[in-house]
Amino acid sequence: MSKKIIIAIDGYSSSGKSTMARALARRIGYVYVDSGAMYRAVTLYAMRNGMTSPDGKIDTPRLVAALPQIEVTFNAAGADGVQHTLLNGEDVEKEIRSMEVSSLVSPVAVIPEVRERLVALQQKFGEEKGIVMDGRDIGTTVFPDAEMKVFVCAGPEVRARRRWLELKEKGEETDFEAVLANVKERDRIDTTREVSPLRKAEDALELDNGEMTPAEQMEWLMDKFYSISGEK
Repeated sequence: MSKKIIIAIDGYSSSGKSTMARALARRIGYVYVDSGAMYRAVTLYAMRNGMTSPDGKIDTPRLVAALPQIEVTFNAAGADGVQHTLLNGEDVEKEIRSMEVSSLVSPVAVIPEVRERLVALQQKFGEEKGIVMDGRDIGTTVFPDAEMKVFVCAGPEVRARRRWLELKEKGEETDFEAVLANVKERDRIDTTREVSPLRKAEDALELDNGEMTPAEQMEWLMDKFYSISGEK
């Protein structure tokens, strides 16, 4: 009988990590955790409580002091097939995907105390293994011993177009250039932050999905999963 493993999927913003990880978890019967949604939920809490300013500044002392009162959990996937994010018991899945949250999540995510709290929560999710988690530092910081690590990359224009189309489908009219600027700025912040910067783990498998179809991507992932886990 094959053993359950931890699958860590890292990569740049809007590289399709969450969609990929969610689909993979469903395919192999594993639990899926969207670590990025956790940072988005904390960002939404900060926005709602007057801890952010229009110029992107975060009131770090107030947010750090509030961390013990912030609970981020997930409910089971509903009729839409999506696992929803709960902030202190409230379903905030739609709100955390807005451009407003996207523009502030990276400055929130660089705060060491925020990362420390959320990394501890993420590690608890993985105690039983049989989990797929995506984010920026899953294979390097959260689960450095994960049996399967994937680093997803694609050009910023490709990723911005995906994000732009996703927002349009949700009825959120946004200028493509604004989305592209947001993607590039998030890349800059994610790769240069002092705590757990985005980088490819030495033992991670690189997946450039810029020109891959979802089916080709899944075939690639399943091939790697079978070879690492021993399942077939």
